[in-house]
Amino acid sequence: MRRTYLALVLLHTLAVTCIWAINSLLLFEAGLSNTEALLANACFTLGYAVFEIPTGSVADTWGRRVSYLLGSGTLTVTTLLYWLAWRLHADVWAWAAVSLALAAGFTFFSGATEAWLVDALHHLRDDAPLERVFARGQVVAGVGSLAGSLGGAYVAQATDVGVPFLIRAGLLLALTAVAWRVMHDVGFTPRRTGGPVREVRRVLAASVRHGWGRPAVRWMMLGAAVAAGVGYYVAFTMKPYLLQLAGDRRAYGLLGVAAALNAAAQTAGGALAMTFRSLFRRRMSVVIAGVVLNGTLLAGLGMAGLGLAGFRPAGSVPVAMALLAASSLVSAAVLPSRQAYLNSLVPSGQRATVLSFDSLVSSAGAVVTQPGLGRAADLCGYPASYVAGGALQVLALPVLLLARRHERVAAAAPAEPVTAWAPRS
Repeated sequence: MRRTYLALVLLHTLAVTCIWAINSLLLFEAGLSNTEALLANACFTLGYAVFEIPTGSVADTWGRRVSYLLGSGTLTVTTLLYWLAWRLHADVWAWAAVSLALAAGFTFFSGATEAWLVDALHHLRDDAPLERVFARGQVVAGVGSLAGSLGGAYVAQATDVGVPFLIRAGLLLALTAVAWRVMHDVGFTPRRTGGPVREVRRVLAASVRHGWGRPAVRWMMLGAAVAAGVGYYVAFTMKPYLLQLAGDRRAYGLLGVAAALNAAAQTAGGALAMTFRSLFRRRMSVVIAGVVLNGTLLAGLGMAGLGLAGFRPAGSVPVAMALLAASSLVSAAVLPSRQAYLNSLVPSGQRATVLSFDSLVSSAGAVVTQPGLGRAADLCGYPASYVAGGALQVLALPVLLLARRHERVAAAAPAEPVTAWAPRS
């Protein structure tokens, strides 16, 4: 099961990341302004918020495999629609519609893959710590990101920004075929008695009870809403900002190097996840430390551009790339602890839906945060908006401290066995 999980993570990451270095530039080449491009991206995150629960319910009602296959198939089609919108120089509302559909494809994945792995390991009585499994997934994802982002950027530089999207569609089609053959639900039996609508309602009600109804889970979700919004904004705007710093609007290879550096940092963060975890007694302490570190790095990135705190005015490409890579490393080192924390508090029957609801809350926060930071960039420039983003991270600390306050045994032991996944008092 672990090998199957890692293989799926690798192929999925390769497909998704081959357009990372140039995805926002596609919108600008299609003739969209900064405001229109950010509006389209906000529609993408809005789509996450709208579709998370219905698609998460599919995984808990019809099975993790069904949800995964629907996700890979939907992403294949919507990626081709994204490329077509670029070819036709579609207006902003067409981009918004495609972005919503693209988000729907991703929401079929969120929760399903993770829930599939956890259920299977539980069924097989695998006693390895959850953090270790997820950390290896981070390493594999980092390797896939390194290859995908760097390769996609140089393909774009050698051809045009549309070709990586066609490559992505081909990889997603291959992923669909592989998942059809190797991915089967183990340790989980879909419940389909009573009709699909009734089952969705049942799963949703139980998910609210076991997810939002539990203070430790609820405060964790709310804390992620602010941090996720800032992360979305930085990922979208750093591409034009790096080109601005470099003074070359077609330096796609530079963006590929930056994306590859972030992927390498992600790999290193995954490898260091257990070491980072060992520094703290509780999993929530790991998450809180990650928020503080990332907020500091983002503020430093902004101050570098503003010429504050001893940084050279206007910043530099190497400084920006180094700070971004450091942020990726911290995020990758923290994520396994966050994943283990949530999975240890949610029962199997509602796991995928609760994880999807967690993603919904994060996306809802991003819908508000992105336009706000974009407005700050319009008025004061990118560096000032990054300082503002770093300050926003601080807003997540009070609710994360509340989550830590409600924490139970699930977050205490540094080497907790994987068998303790059911809710505990």
